[in-house]
Amino acid sequence: MNDRIDRHVWRIASVVILGSIMSILDTTIVNIALETLGRELHSTLADIQWVITGYMLALAAVIPVTGWAARRFGPRRLYLLSLVLFSAGSALCGFAGSTTQLIVFRVVQGIGGGMLLPVGQMMMARAAGPTRMGRVMGVVAVPAMLAPILGPTIGGLILDNASWRWIFFVNLPVGVLAFAAALKILPRGEREDAGRLDVRGLALMASGLPLLTYGLAEIGATGSFTATRAVVPFFSGLALIGVFVRHALRARRPLLDLRLYRRATFASASITMFCLGAALFGGMILMPLYWQQIRGESVVATGLLTAPMGLGMALVMPLVGRLTDRFGGGLLALAGVIVTTIATIAFGLIGAHTSISWLSIAMFVRGMGVGFAFMPAMAAAFASLQPSEIPDATPQLNVLQRIGGSIGTAVLAVVLERALAGTTSLDAAAAAYGTAFWWSLGITALAIVPCVVLLRAERAARERPRDATLTELVPAPEAA
Repeated sequence: MNDRIDRHVWRIASVVILGSIMSILDTTIVNIALETLGRELHSTLADIQWVITGYMLALAAVIPVTGWAARRFGPRRLYLLSLVLFSAGSALCGFAGSTTQLIVFRVVQGIGGGMLLPVGQMMMARAAGPTRMGRVMGVVAVPAMLAPILGPTIGGLILDNASWRWIFFVNLPVGVLAFAAALKILPRGEREDAGRLDVRGLALMASGLPLLTYGLAEIGATGSFTATRAVVPFFSGLALIGVFVRHALRARRPLLDLRLYRRATFASASITMFCLGAALFGGMILMPLYWQQIRGESVVATGLLTAPMGLGMALVMPLVGRLTDRFGGGLLALAGVIVTTIATIAFGLIGAHTSISWLSIAMFVRGMGVGFAFMPAMAAAFASLQPSEIPDATPQLNVLQRIGGSIGTAVLAVVLERALAGTTSLDAAAAAYGTAFWWSLGITALAIVPCVVLLRAERAARERPRDATLTELVPAPEAA
């Protein structure tokens, strides 16, 4: 069987890269601009933080409907619409004259950004096929992994040399280029029978997921698991999602097909991605704060000092793709999680004057571990699907990753806040960061269990390739 990846697959990948890197970069750039935005728009931190929270809530609300919308309107049309919404939202944000306007326009931006990555992944999964998923996803993930590292540096340069409005205007030329490329390159794709929209399921998820996300954001902001404004939305969202799960398992055409989790490979790969999302995005808030608060570094220098982790991830991605296609995602994901866990030990021992070179090496190794774990798990999840199941599965994987990141961020923010309380010296403050990193290590280690399950599920699927219930690893016919 010819296992060569056709040129048209890489062309589709290039379009997906443009869209995804635009939305991810924007998120990380805005994160470091809150102080500037509050000062320029004469707003308190409690109000201006809604610029980020509103974007997160819009992302959470729109992701579940992307599977149905892709079937109903076609993935290409939906991707083009997402680019238009994101670019238009960026332009409006740049022209905003008040905090309220900026928050509203960020919601528009979030609706477009929330659909870009899931729809792009749908098209990539269909174009690549299960036997080539690892290589394609590995290359596509390089800019996505670098974006959170480059974002603070680019944002710092913009804020130091131009108006804050350019952190939004910078998206416009990229958006125009991505739209033109998508119009020319992306396959039109056939519309499918989407059936009637699961309105009840949409109402439950569109309210439950943002409430859960908001509750997690408030836990991180307040540093407390007992604050009313955090606990009420958190548990309300959790309850609504529980009702949705019950509804989805009974409905004939649910908004999200949760029956996919009956497959051991897909379920274990999804849980692995959830844990890795918590470890990766939660841990990413700690080092920038350490460099600025403990070491007194500038925003630009902080961006450069966090780059080794992204470089480690980017270095291994192309290799990881080929190894995943050859050996499966479980083995690599397990190895990557173990490496990431071991590398995190260095940060648990961090001090006020720890060698920058030593920390950079540890970050580089940790990035390699994350690279060896994250994309193989995602590739394994996609490889376990039939083409018709991809629109159902892609939003779920994105939701799990984002919820994992939100939980990891909230938990580590609370741990750090409590550990810093009462510290009177730089050494004590550095030790508080060490405490937060020990928690980060524990969160990372939790991913070992689903990785082992994933490895065993893949081996079982290989041993019984004719079993109708284990179609995950059976190579699909070559695409024309």
